[in-house]
Amino acid sequence: MSVIHVNKNNFNEVVSGGKPVLLDFFADWCGPCRMVAPIIEEIAAEHPEYVVGKVNVDDEGELAQQFGVMSIPMLAVLRDGKVVAQSVGARPKEDILAMLKG
Repeated sequence: MSVIHVNKNNFNEVVSGGKPVLLDFFADWCGPCRMVAPIIEEIAAEHPEYVVGKVNVDDEGELAQQFGVMSIPMLAVLRDGKVVAQSVGARPKEDILAMLKG
């Protein structure tokens, strides 16, 4: 499965599919975000049991505000539409997978 670019128009559809959701809040200009991006792509490709989405905070300020994003990259894991884990800053793949497994 590939990474879904999440915006306010498709957000509800993305989080209501029944699978755990990993959201990566990022910006194109953010160095640590660029470091995390290939890891997010790998997780999406290797783990079809998760929905993986990216939210550009510059384009989707409303969603960023809804999730209380203060620093990026911020990763949020949702189950049944509710945030069950989140972290700020670049993280290794193992840490991100551990967040998803809960």
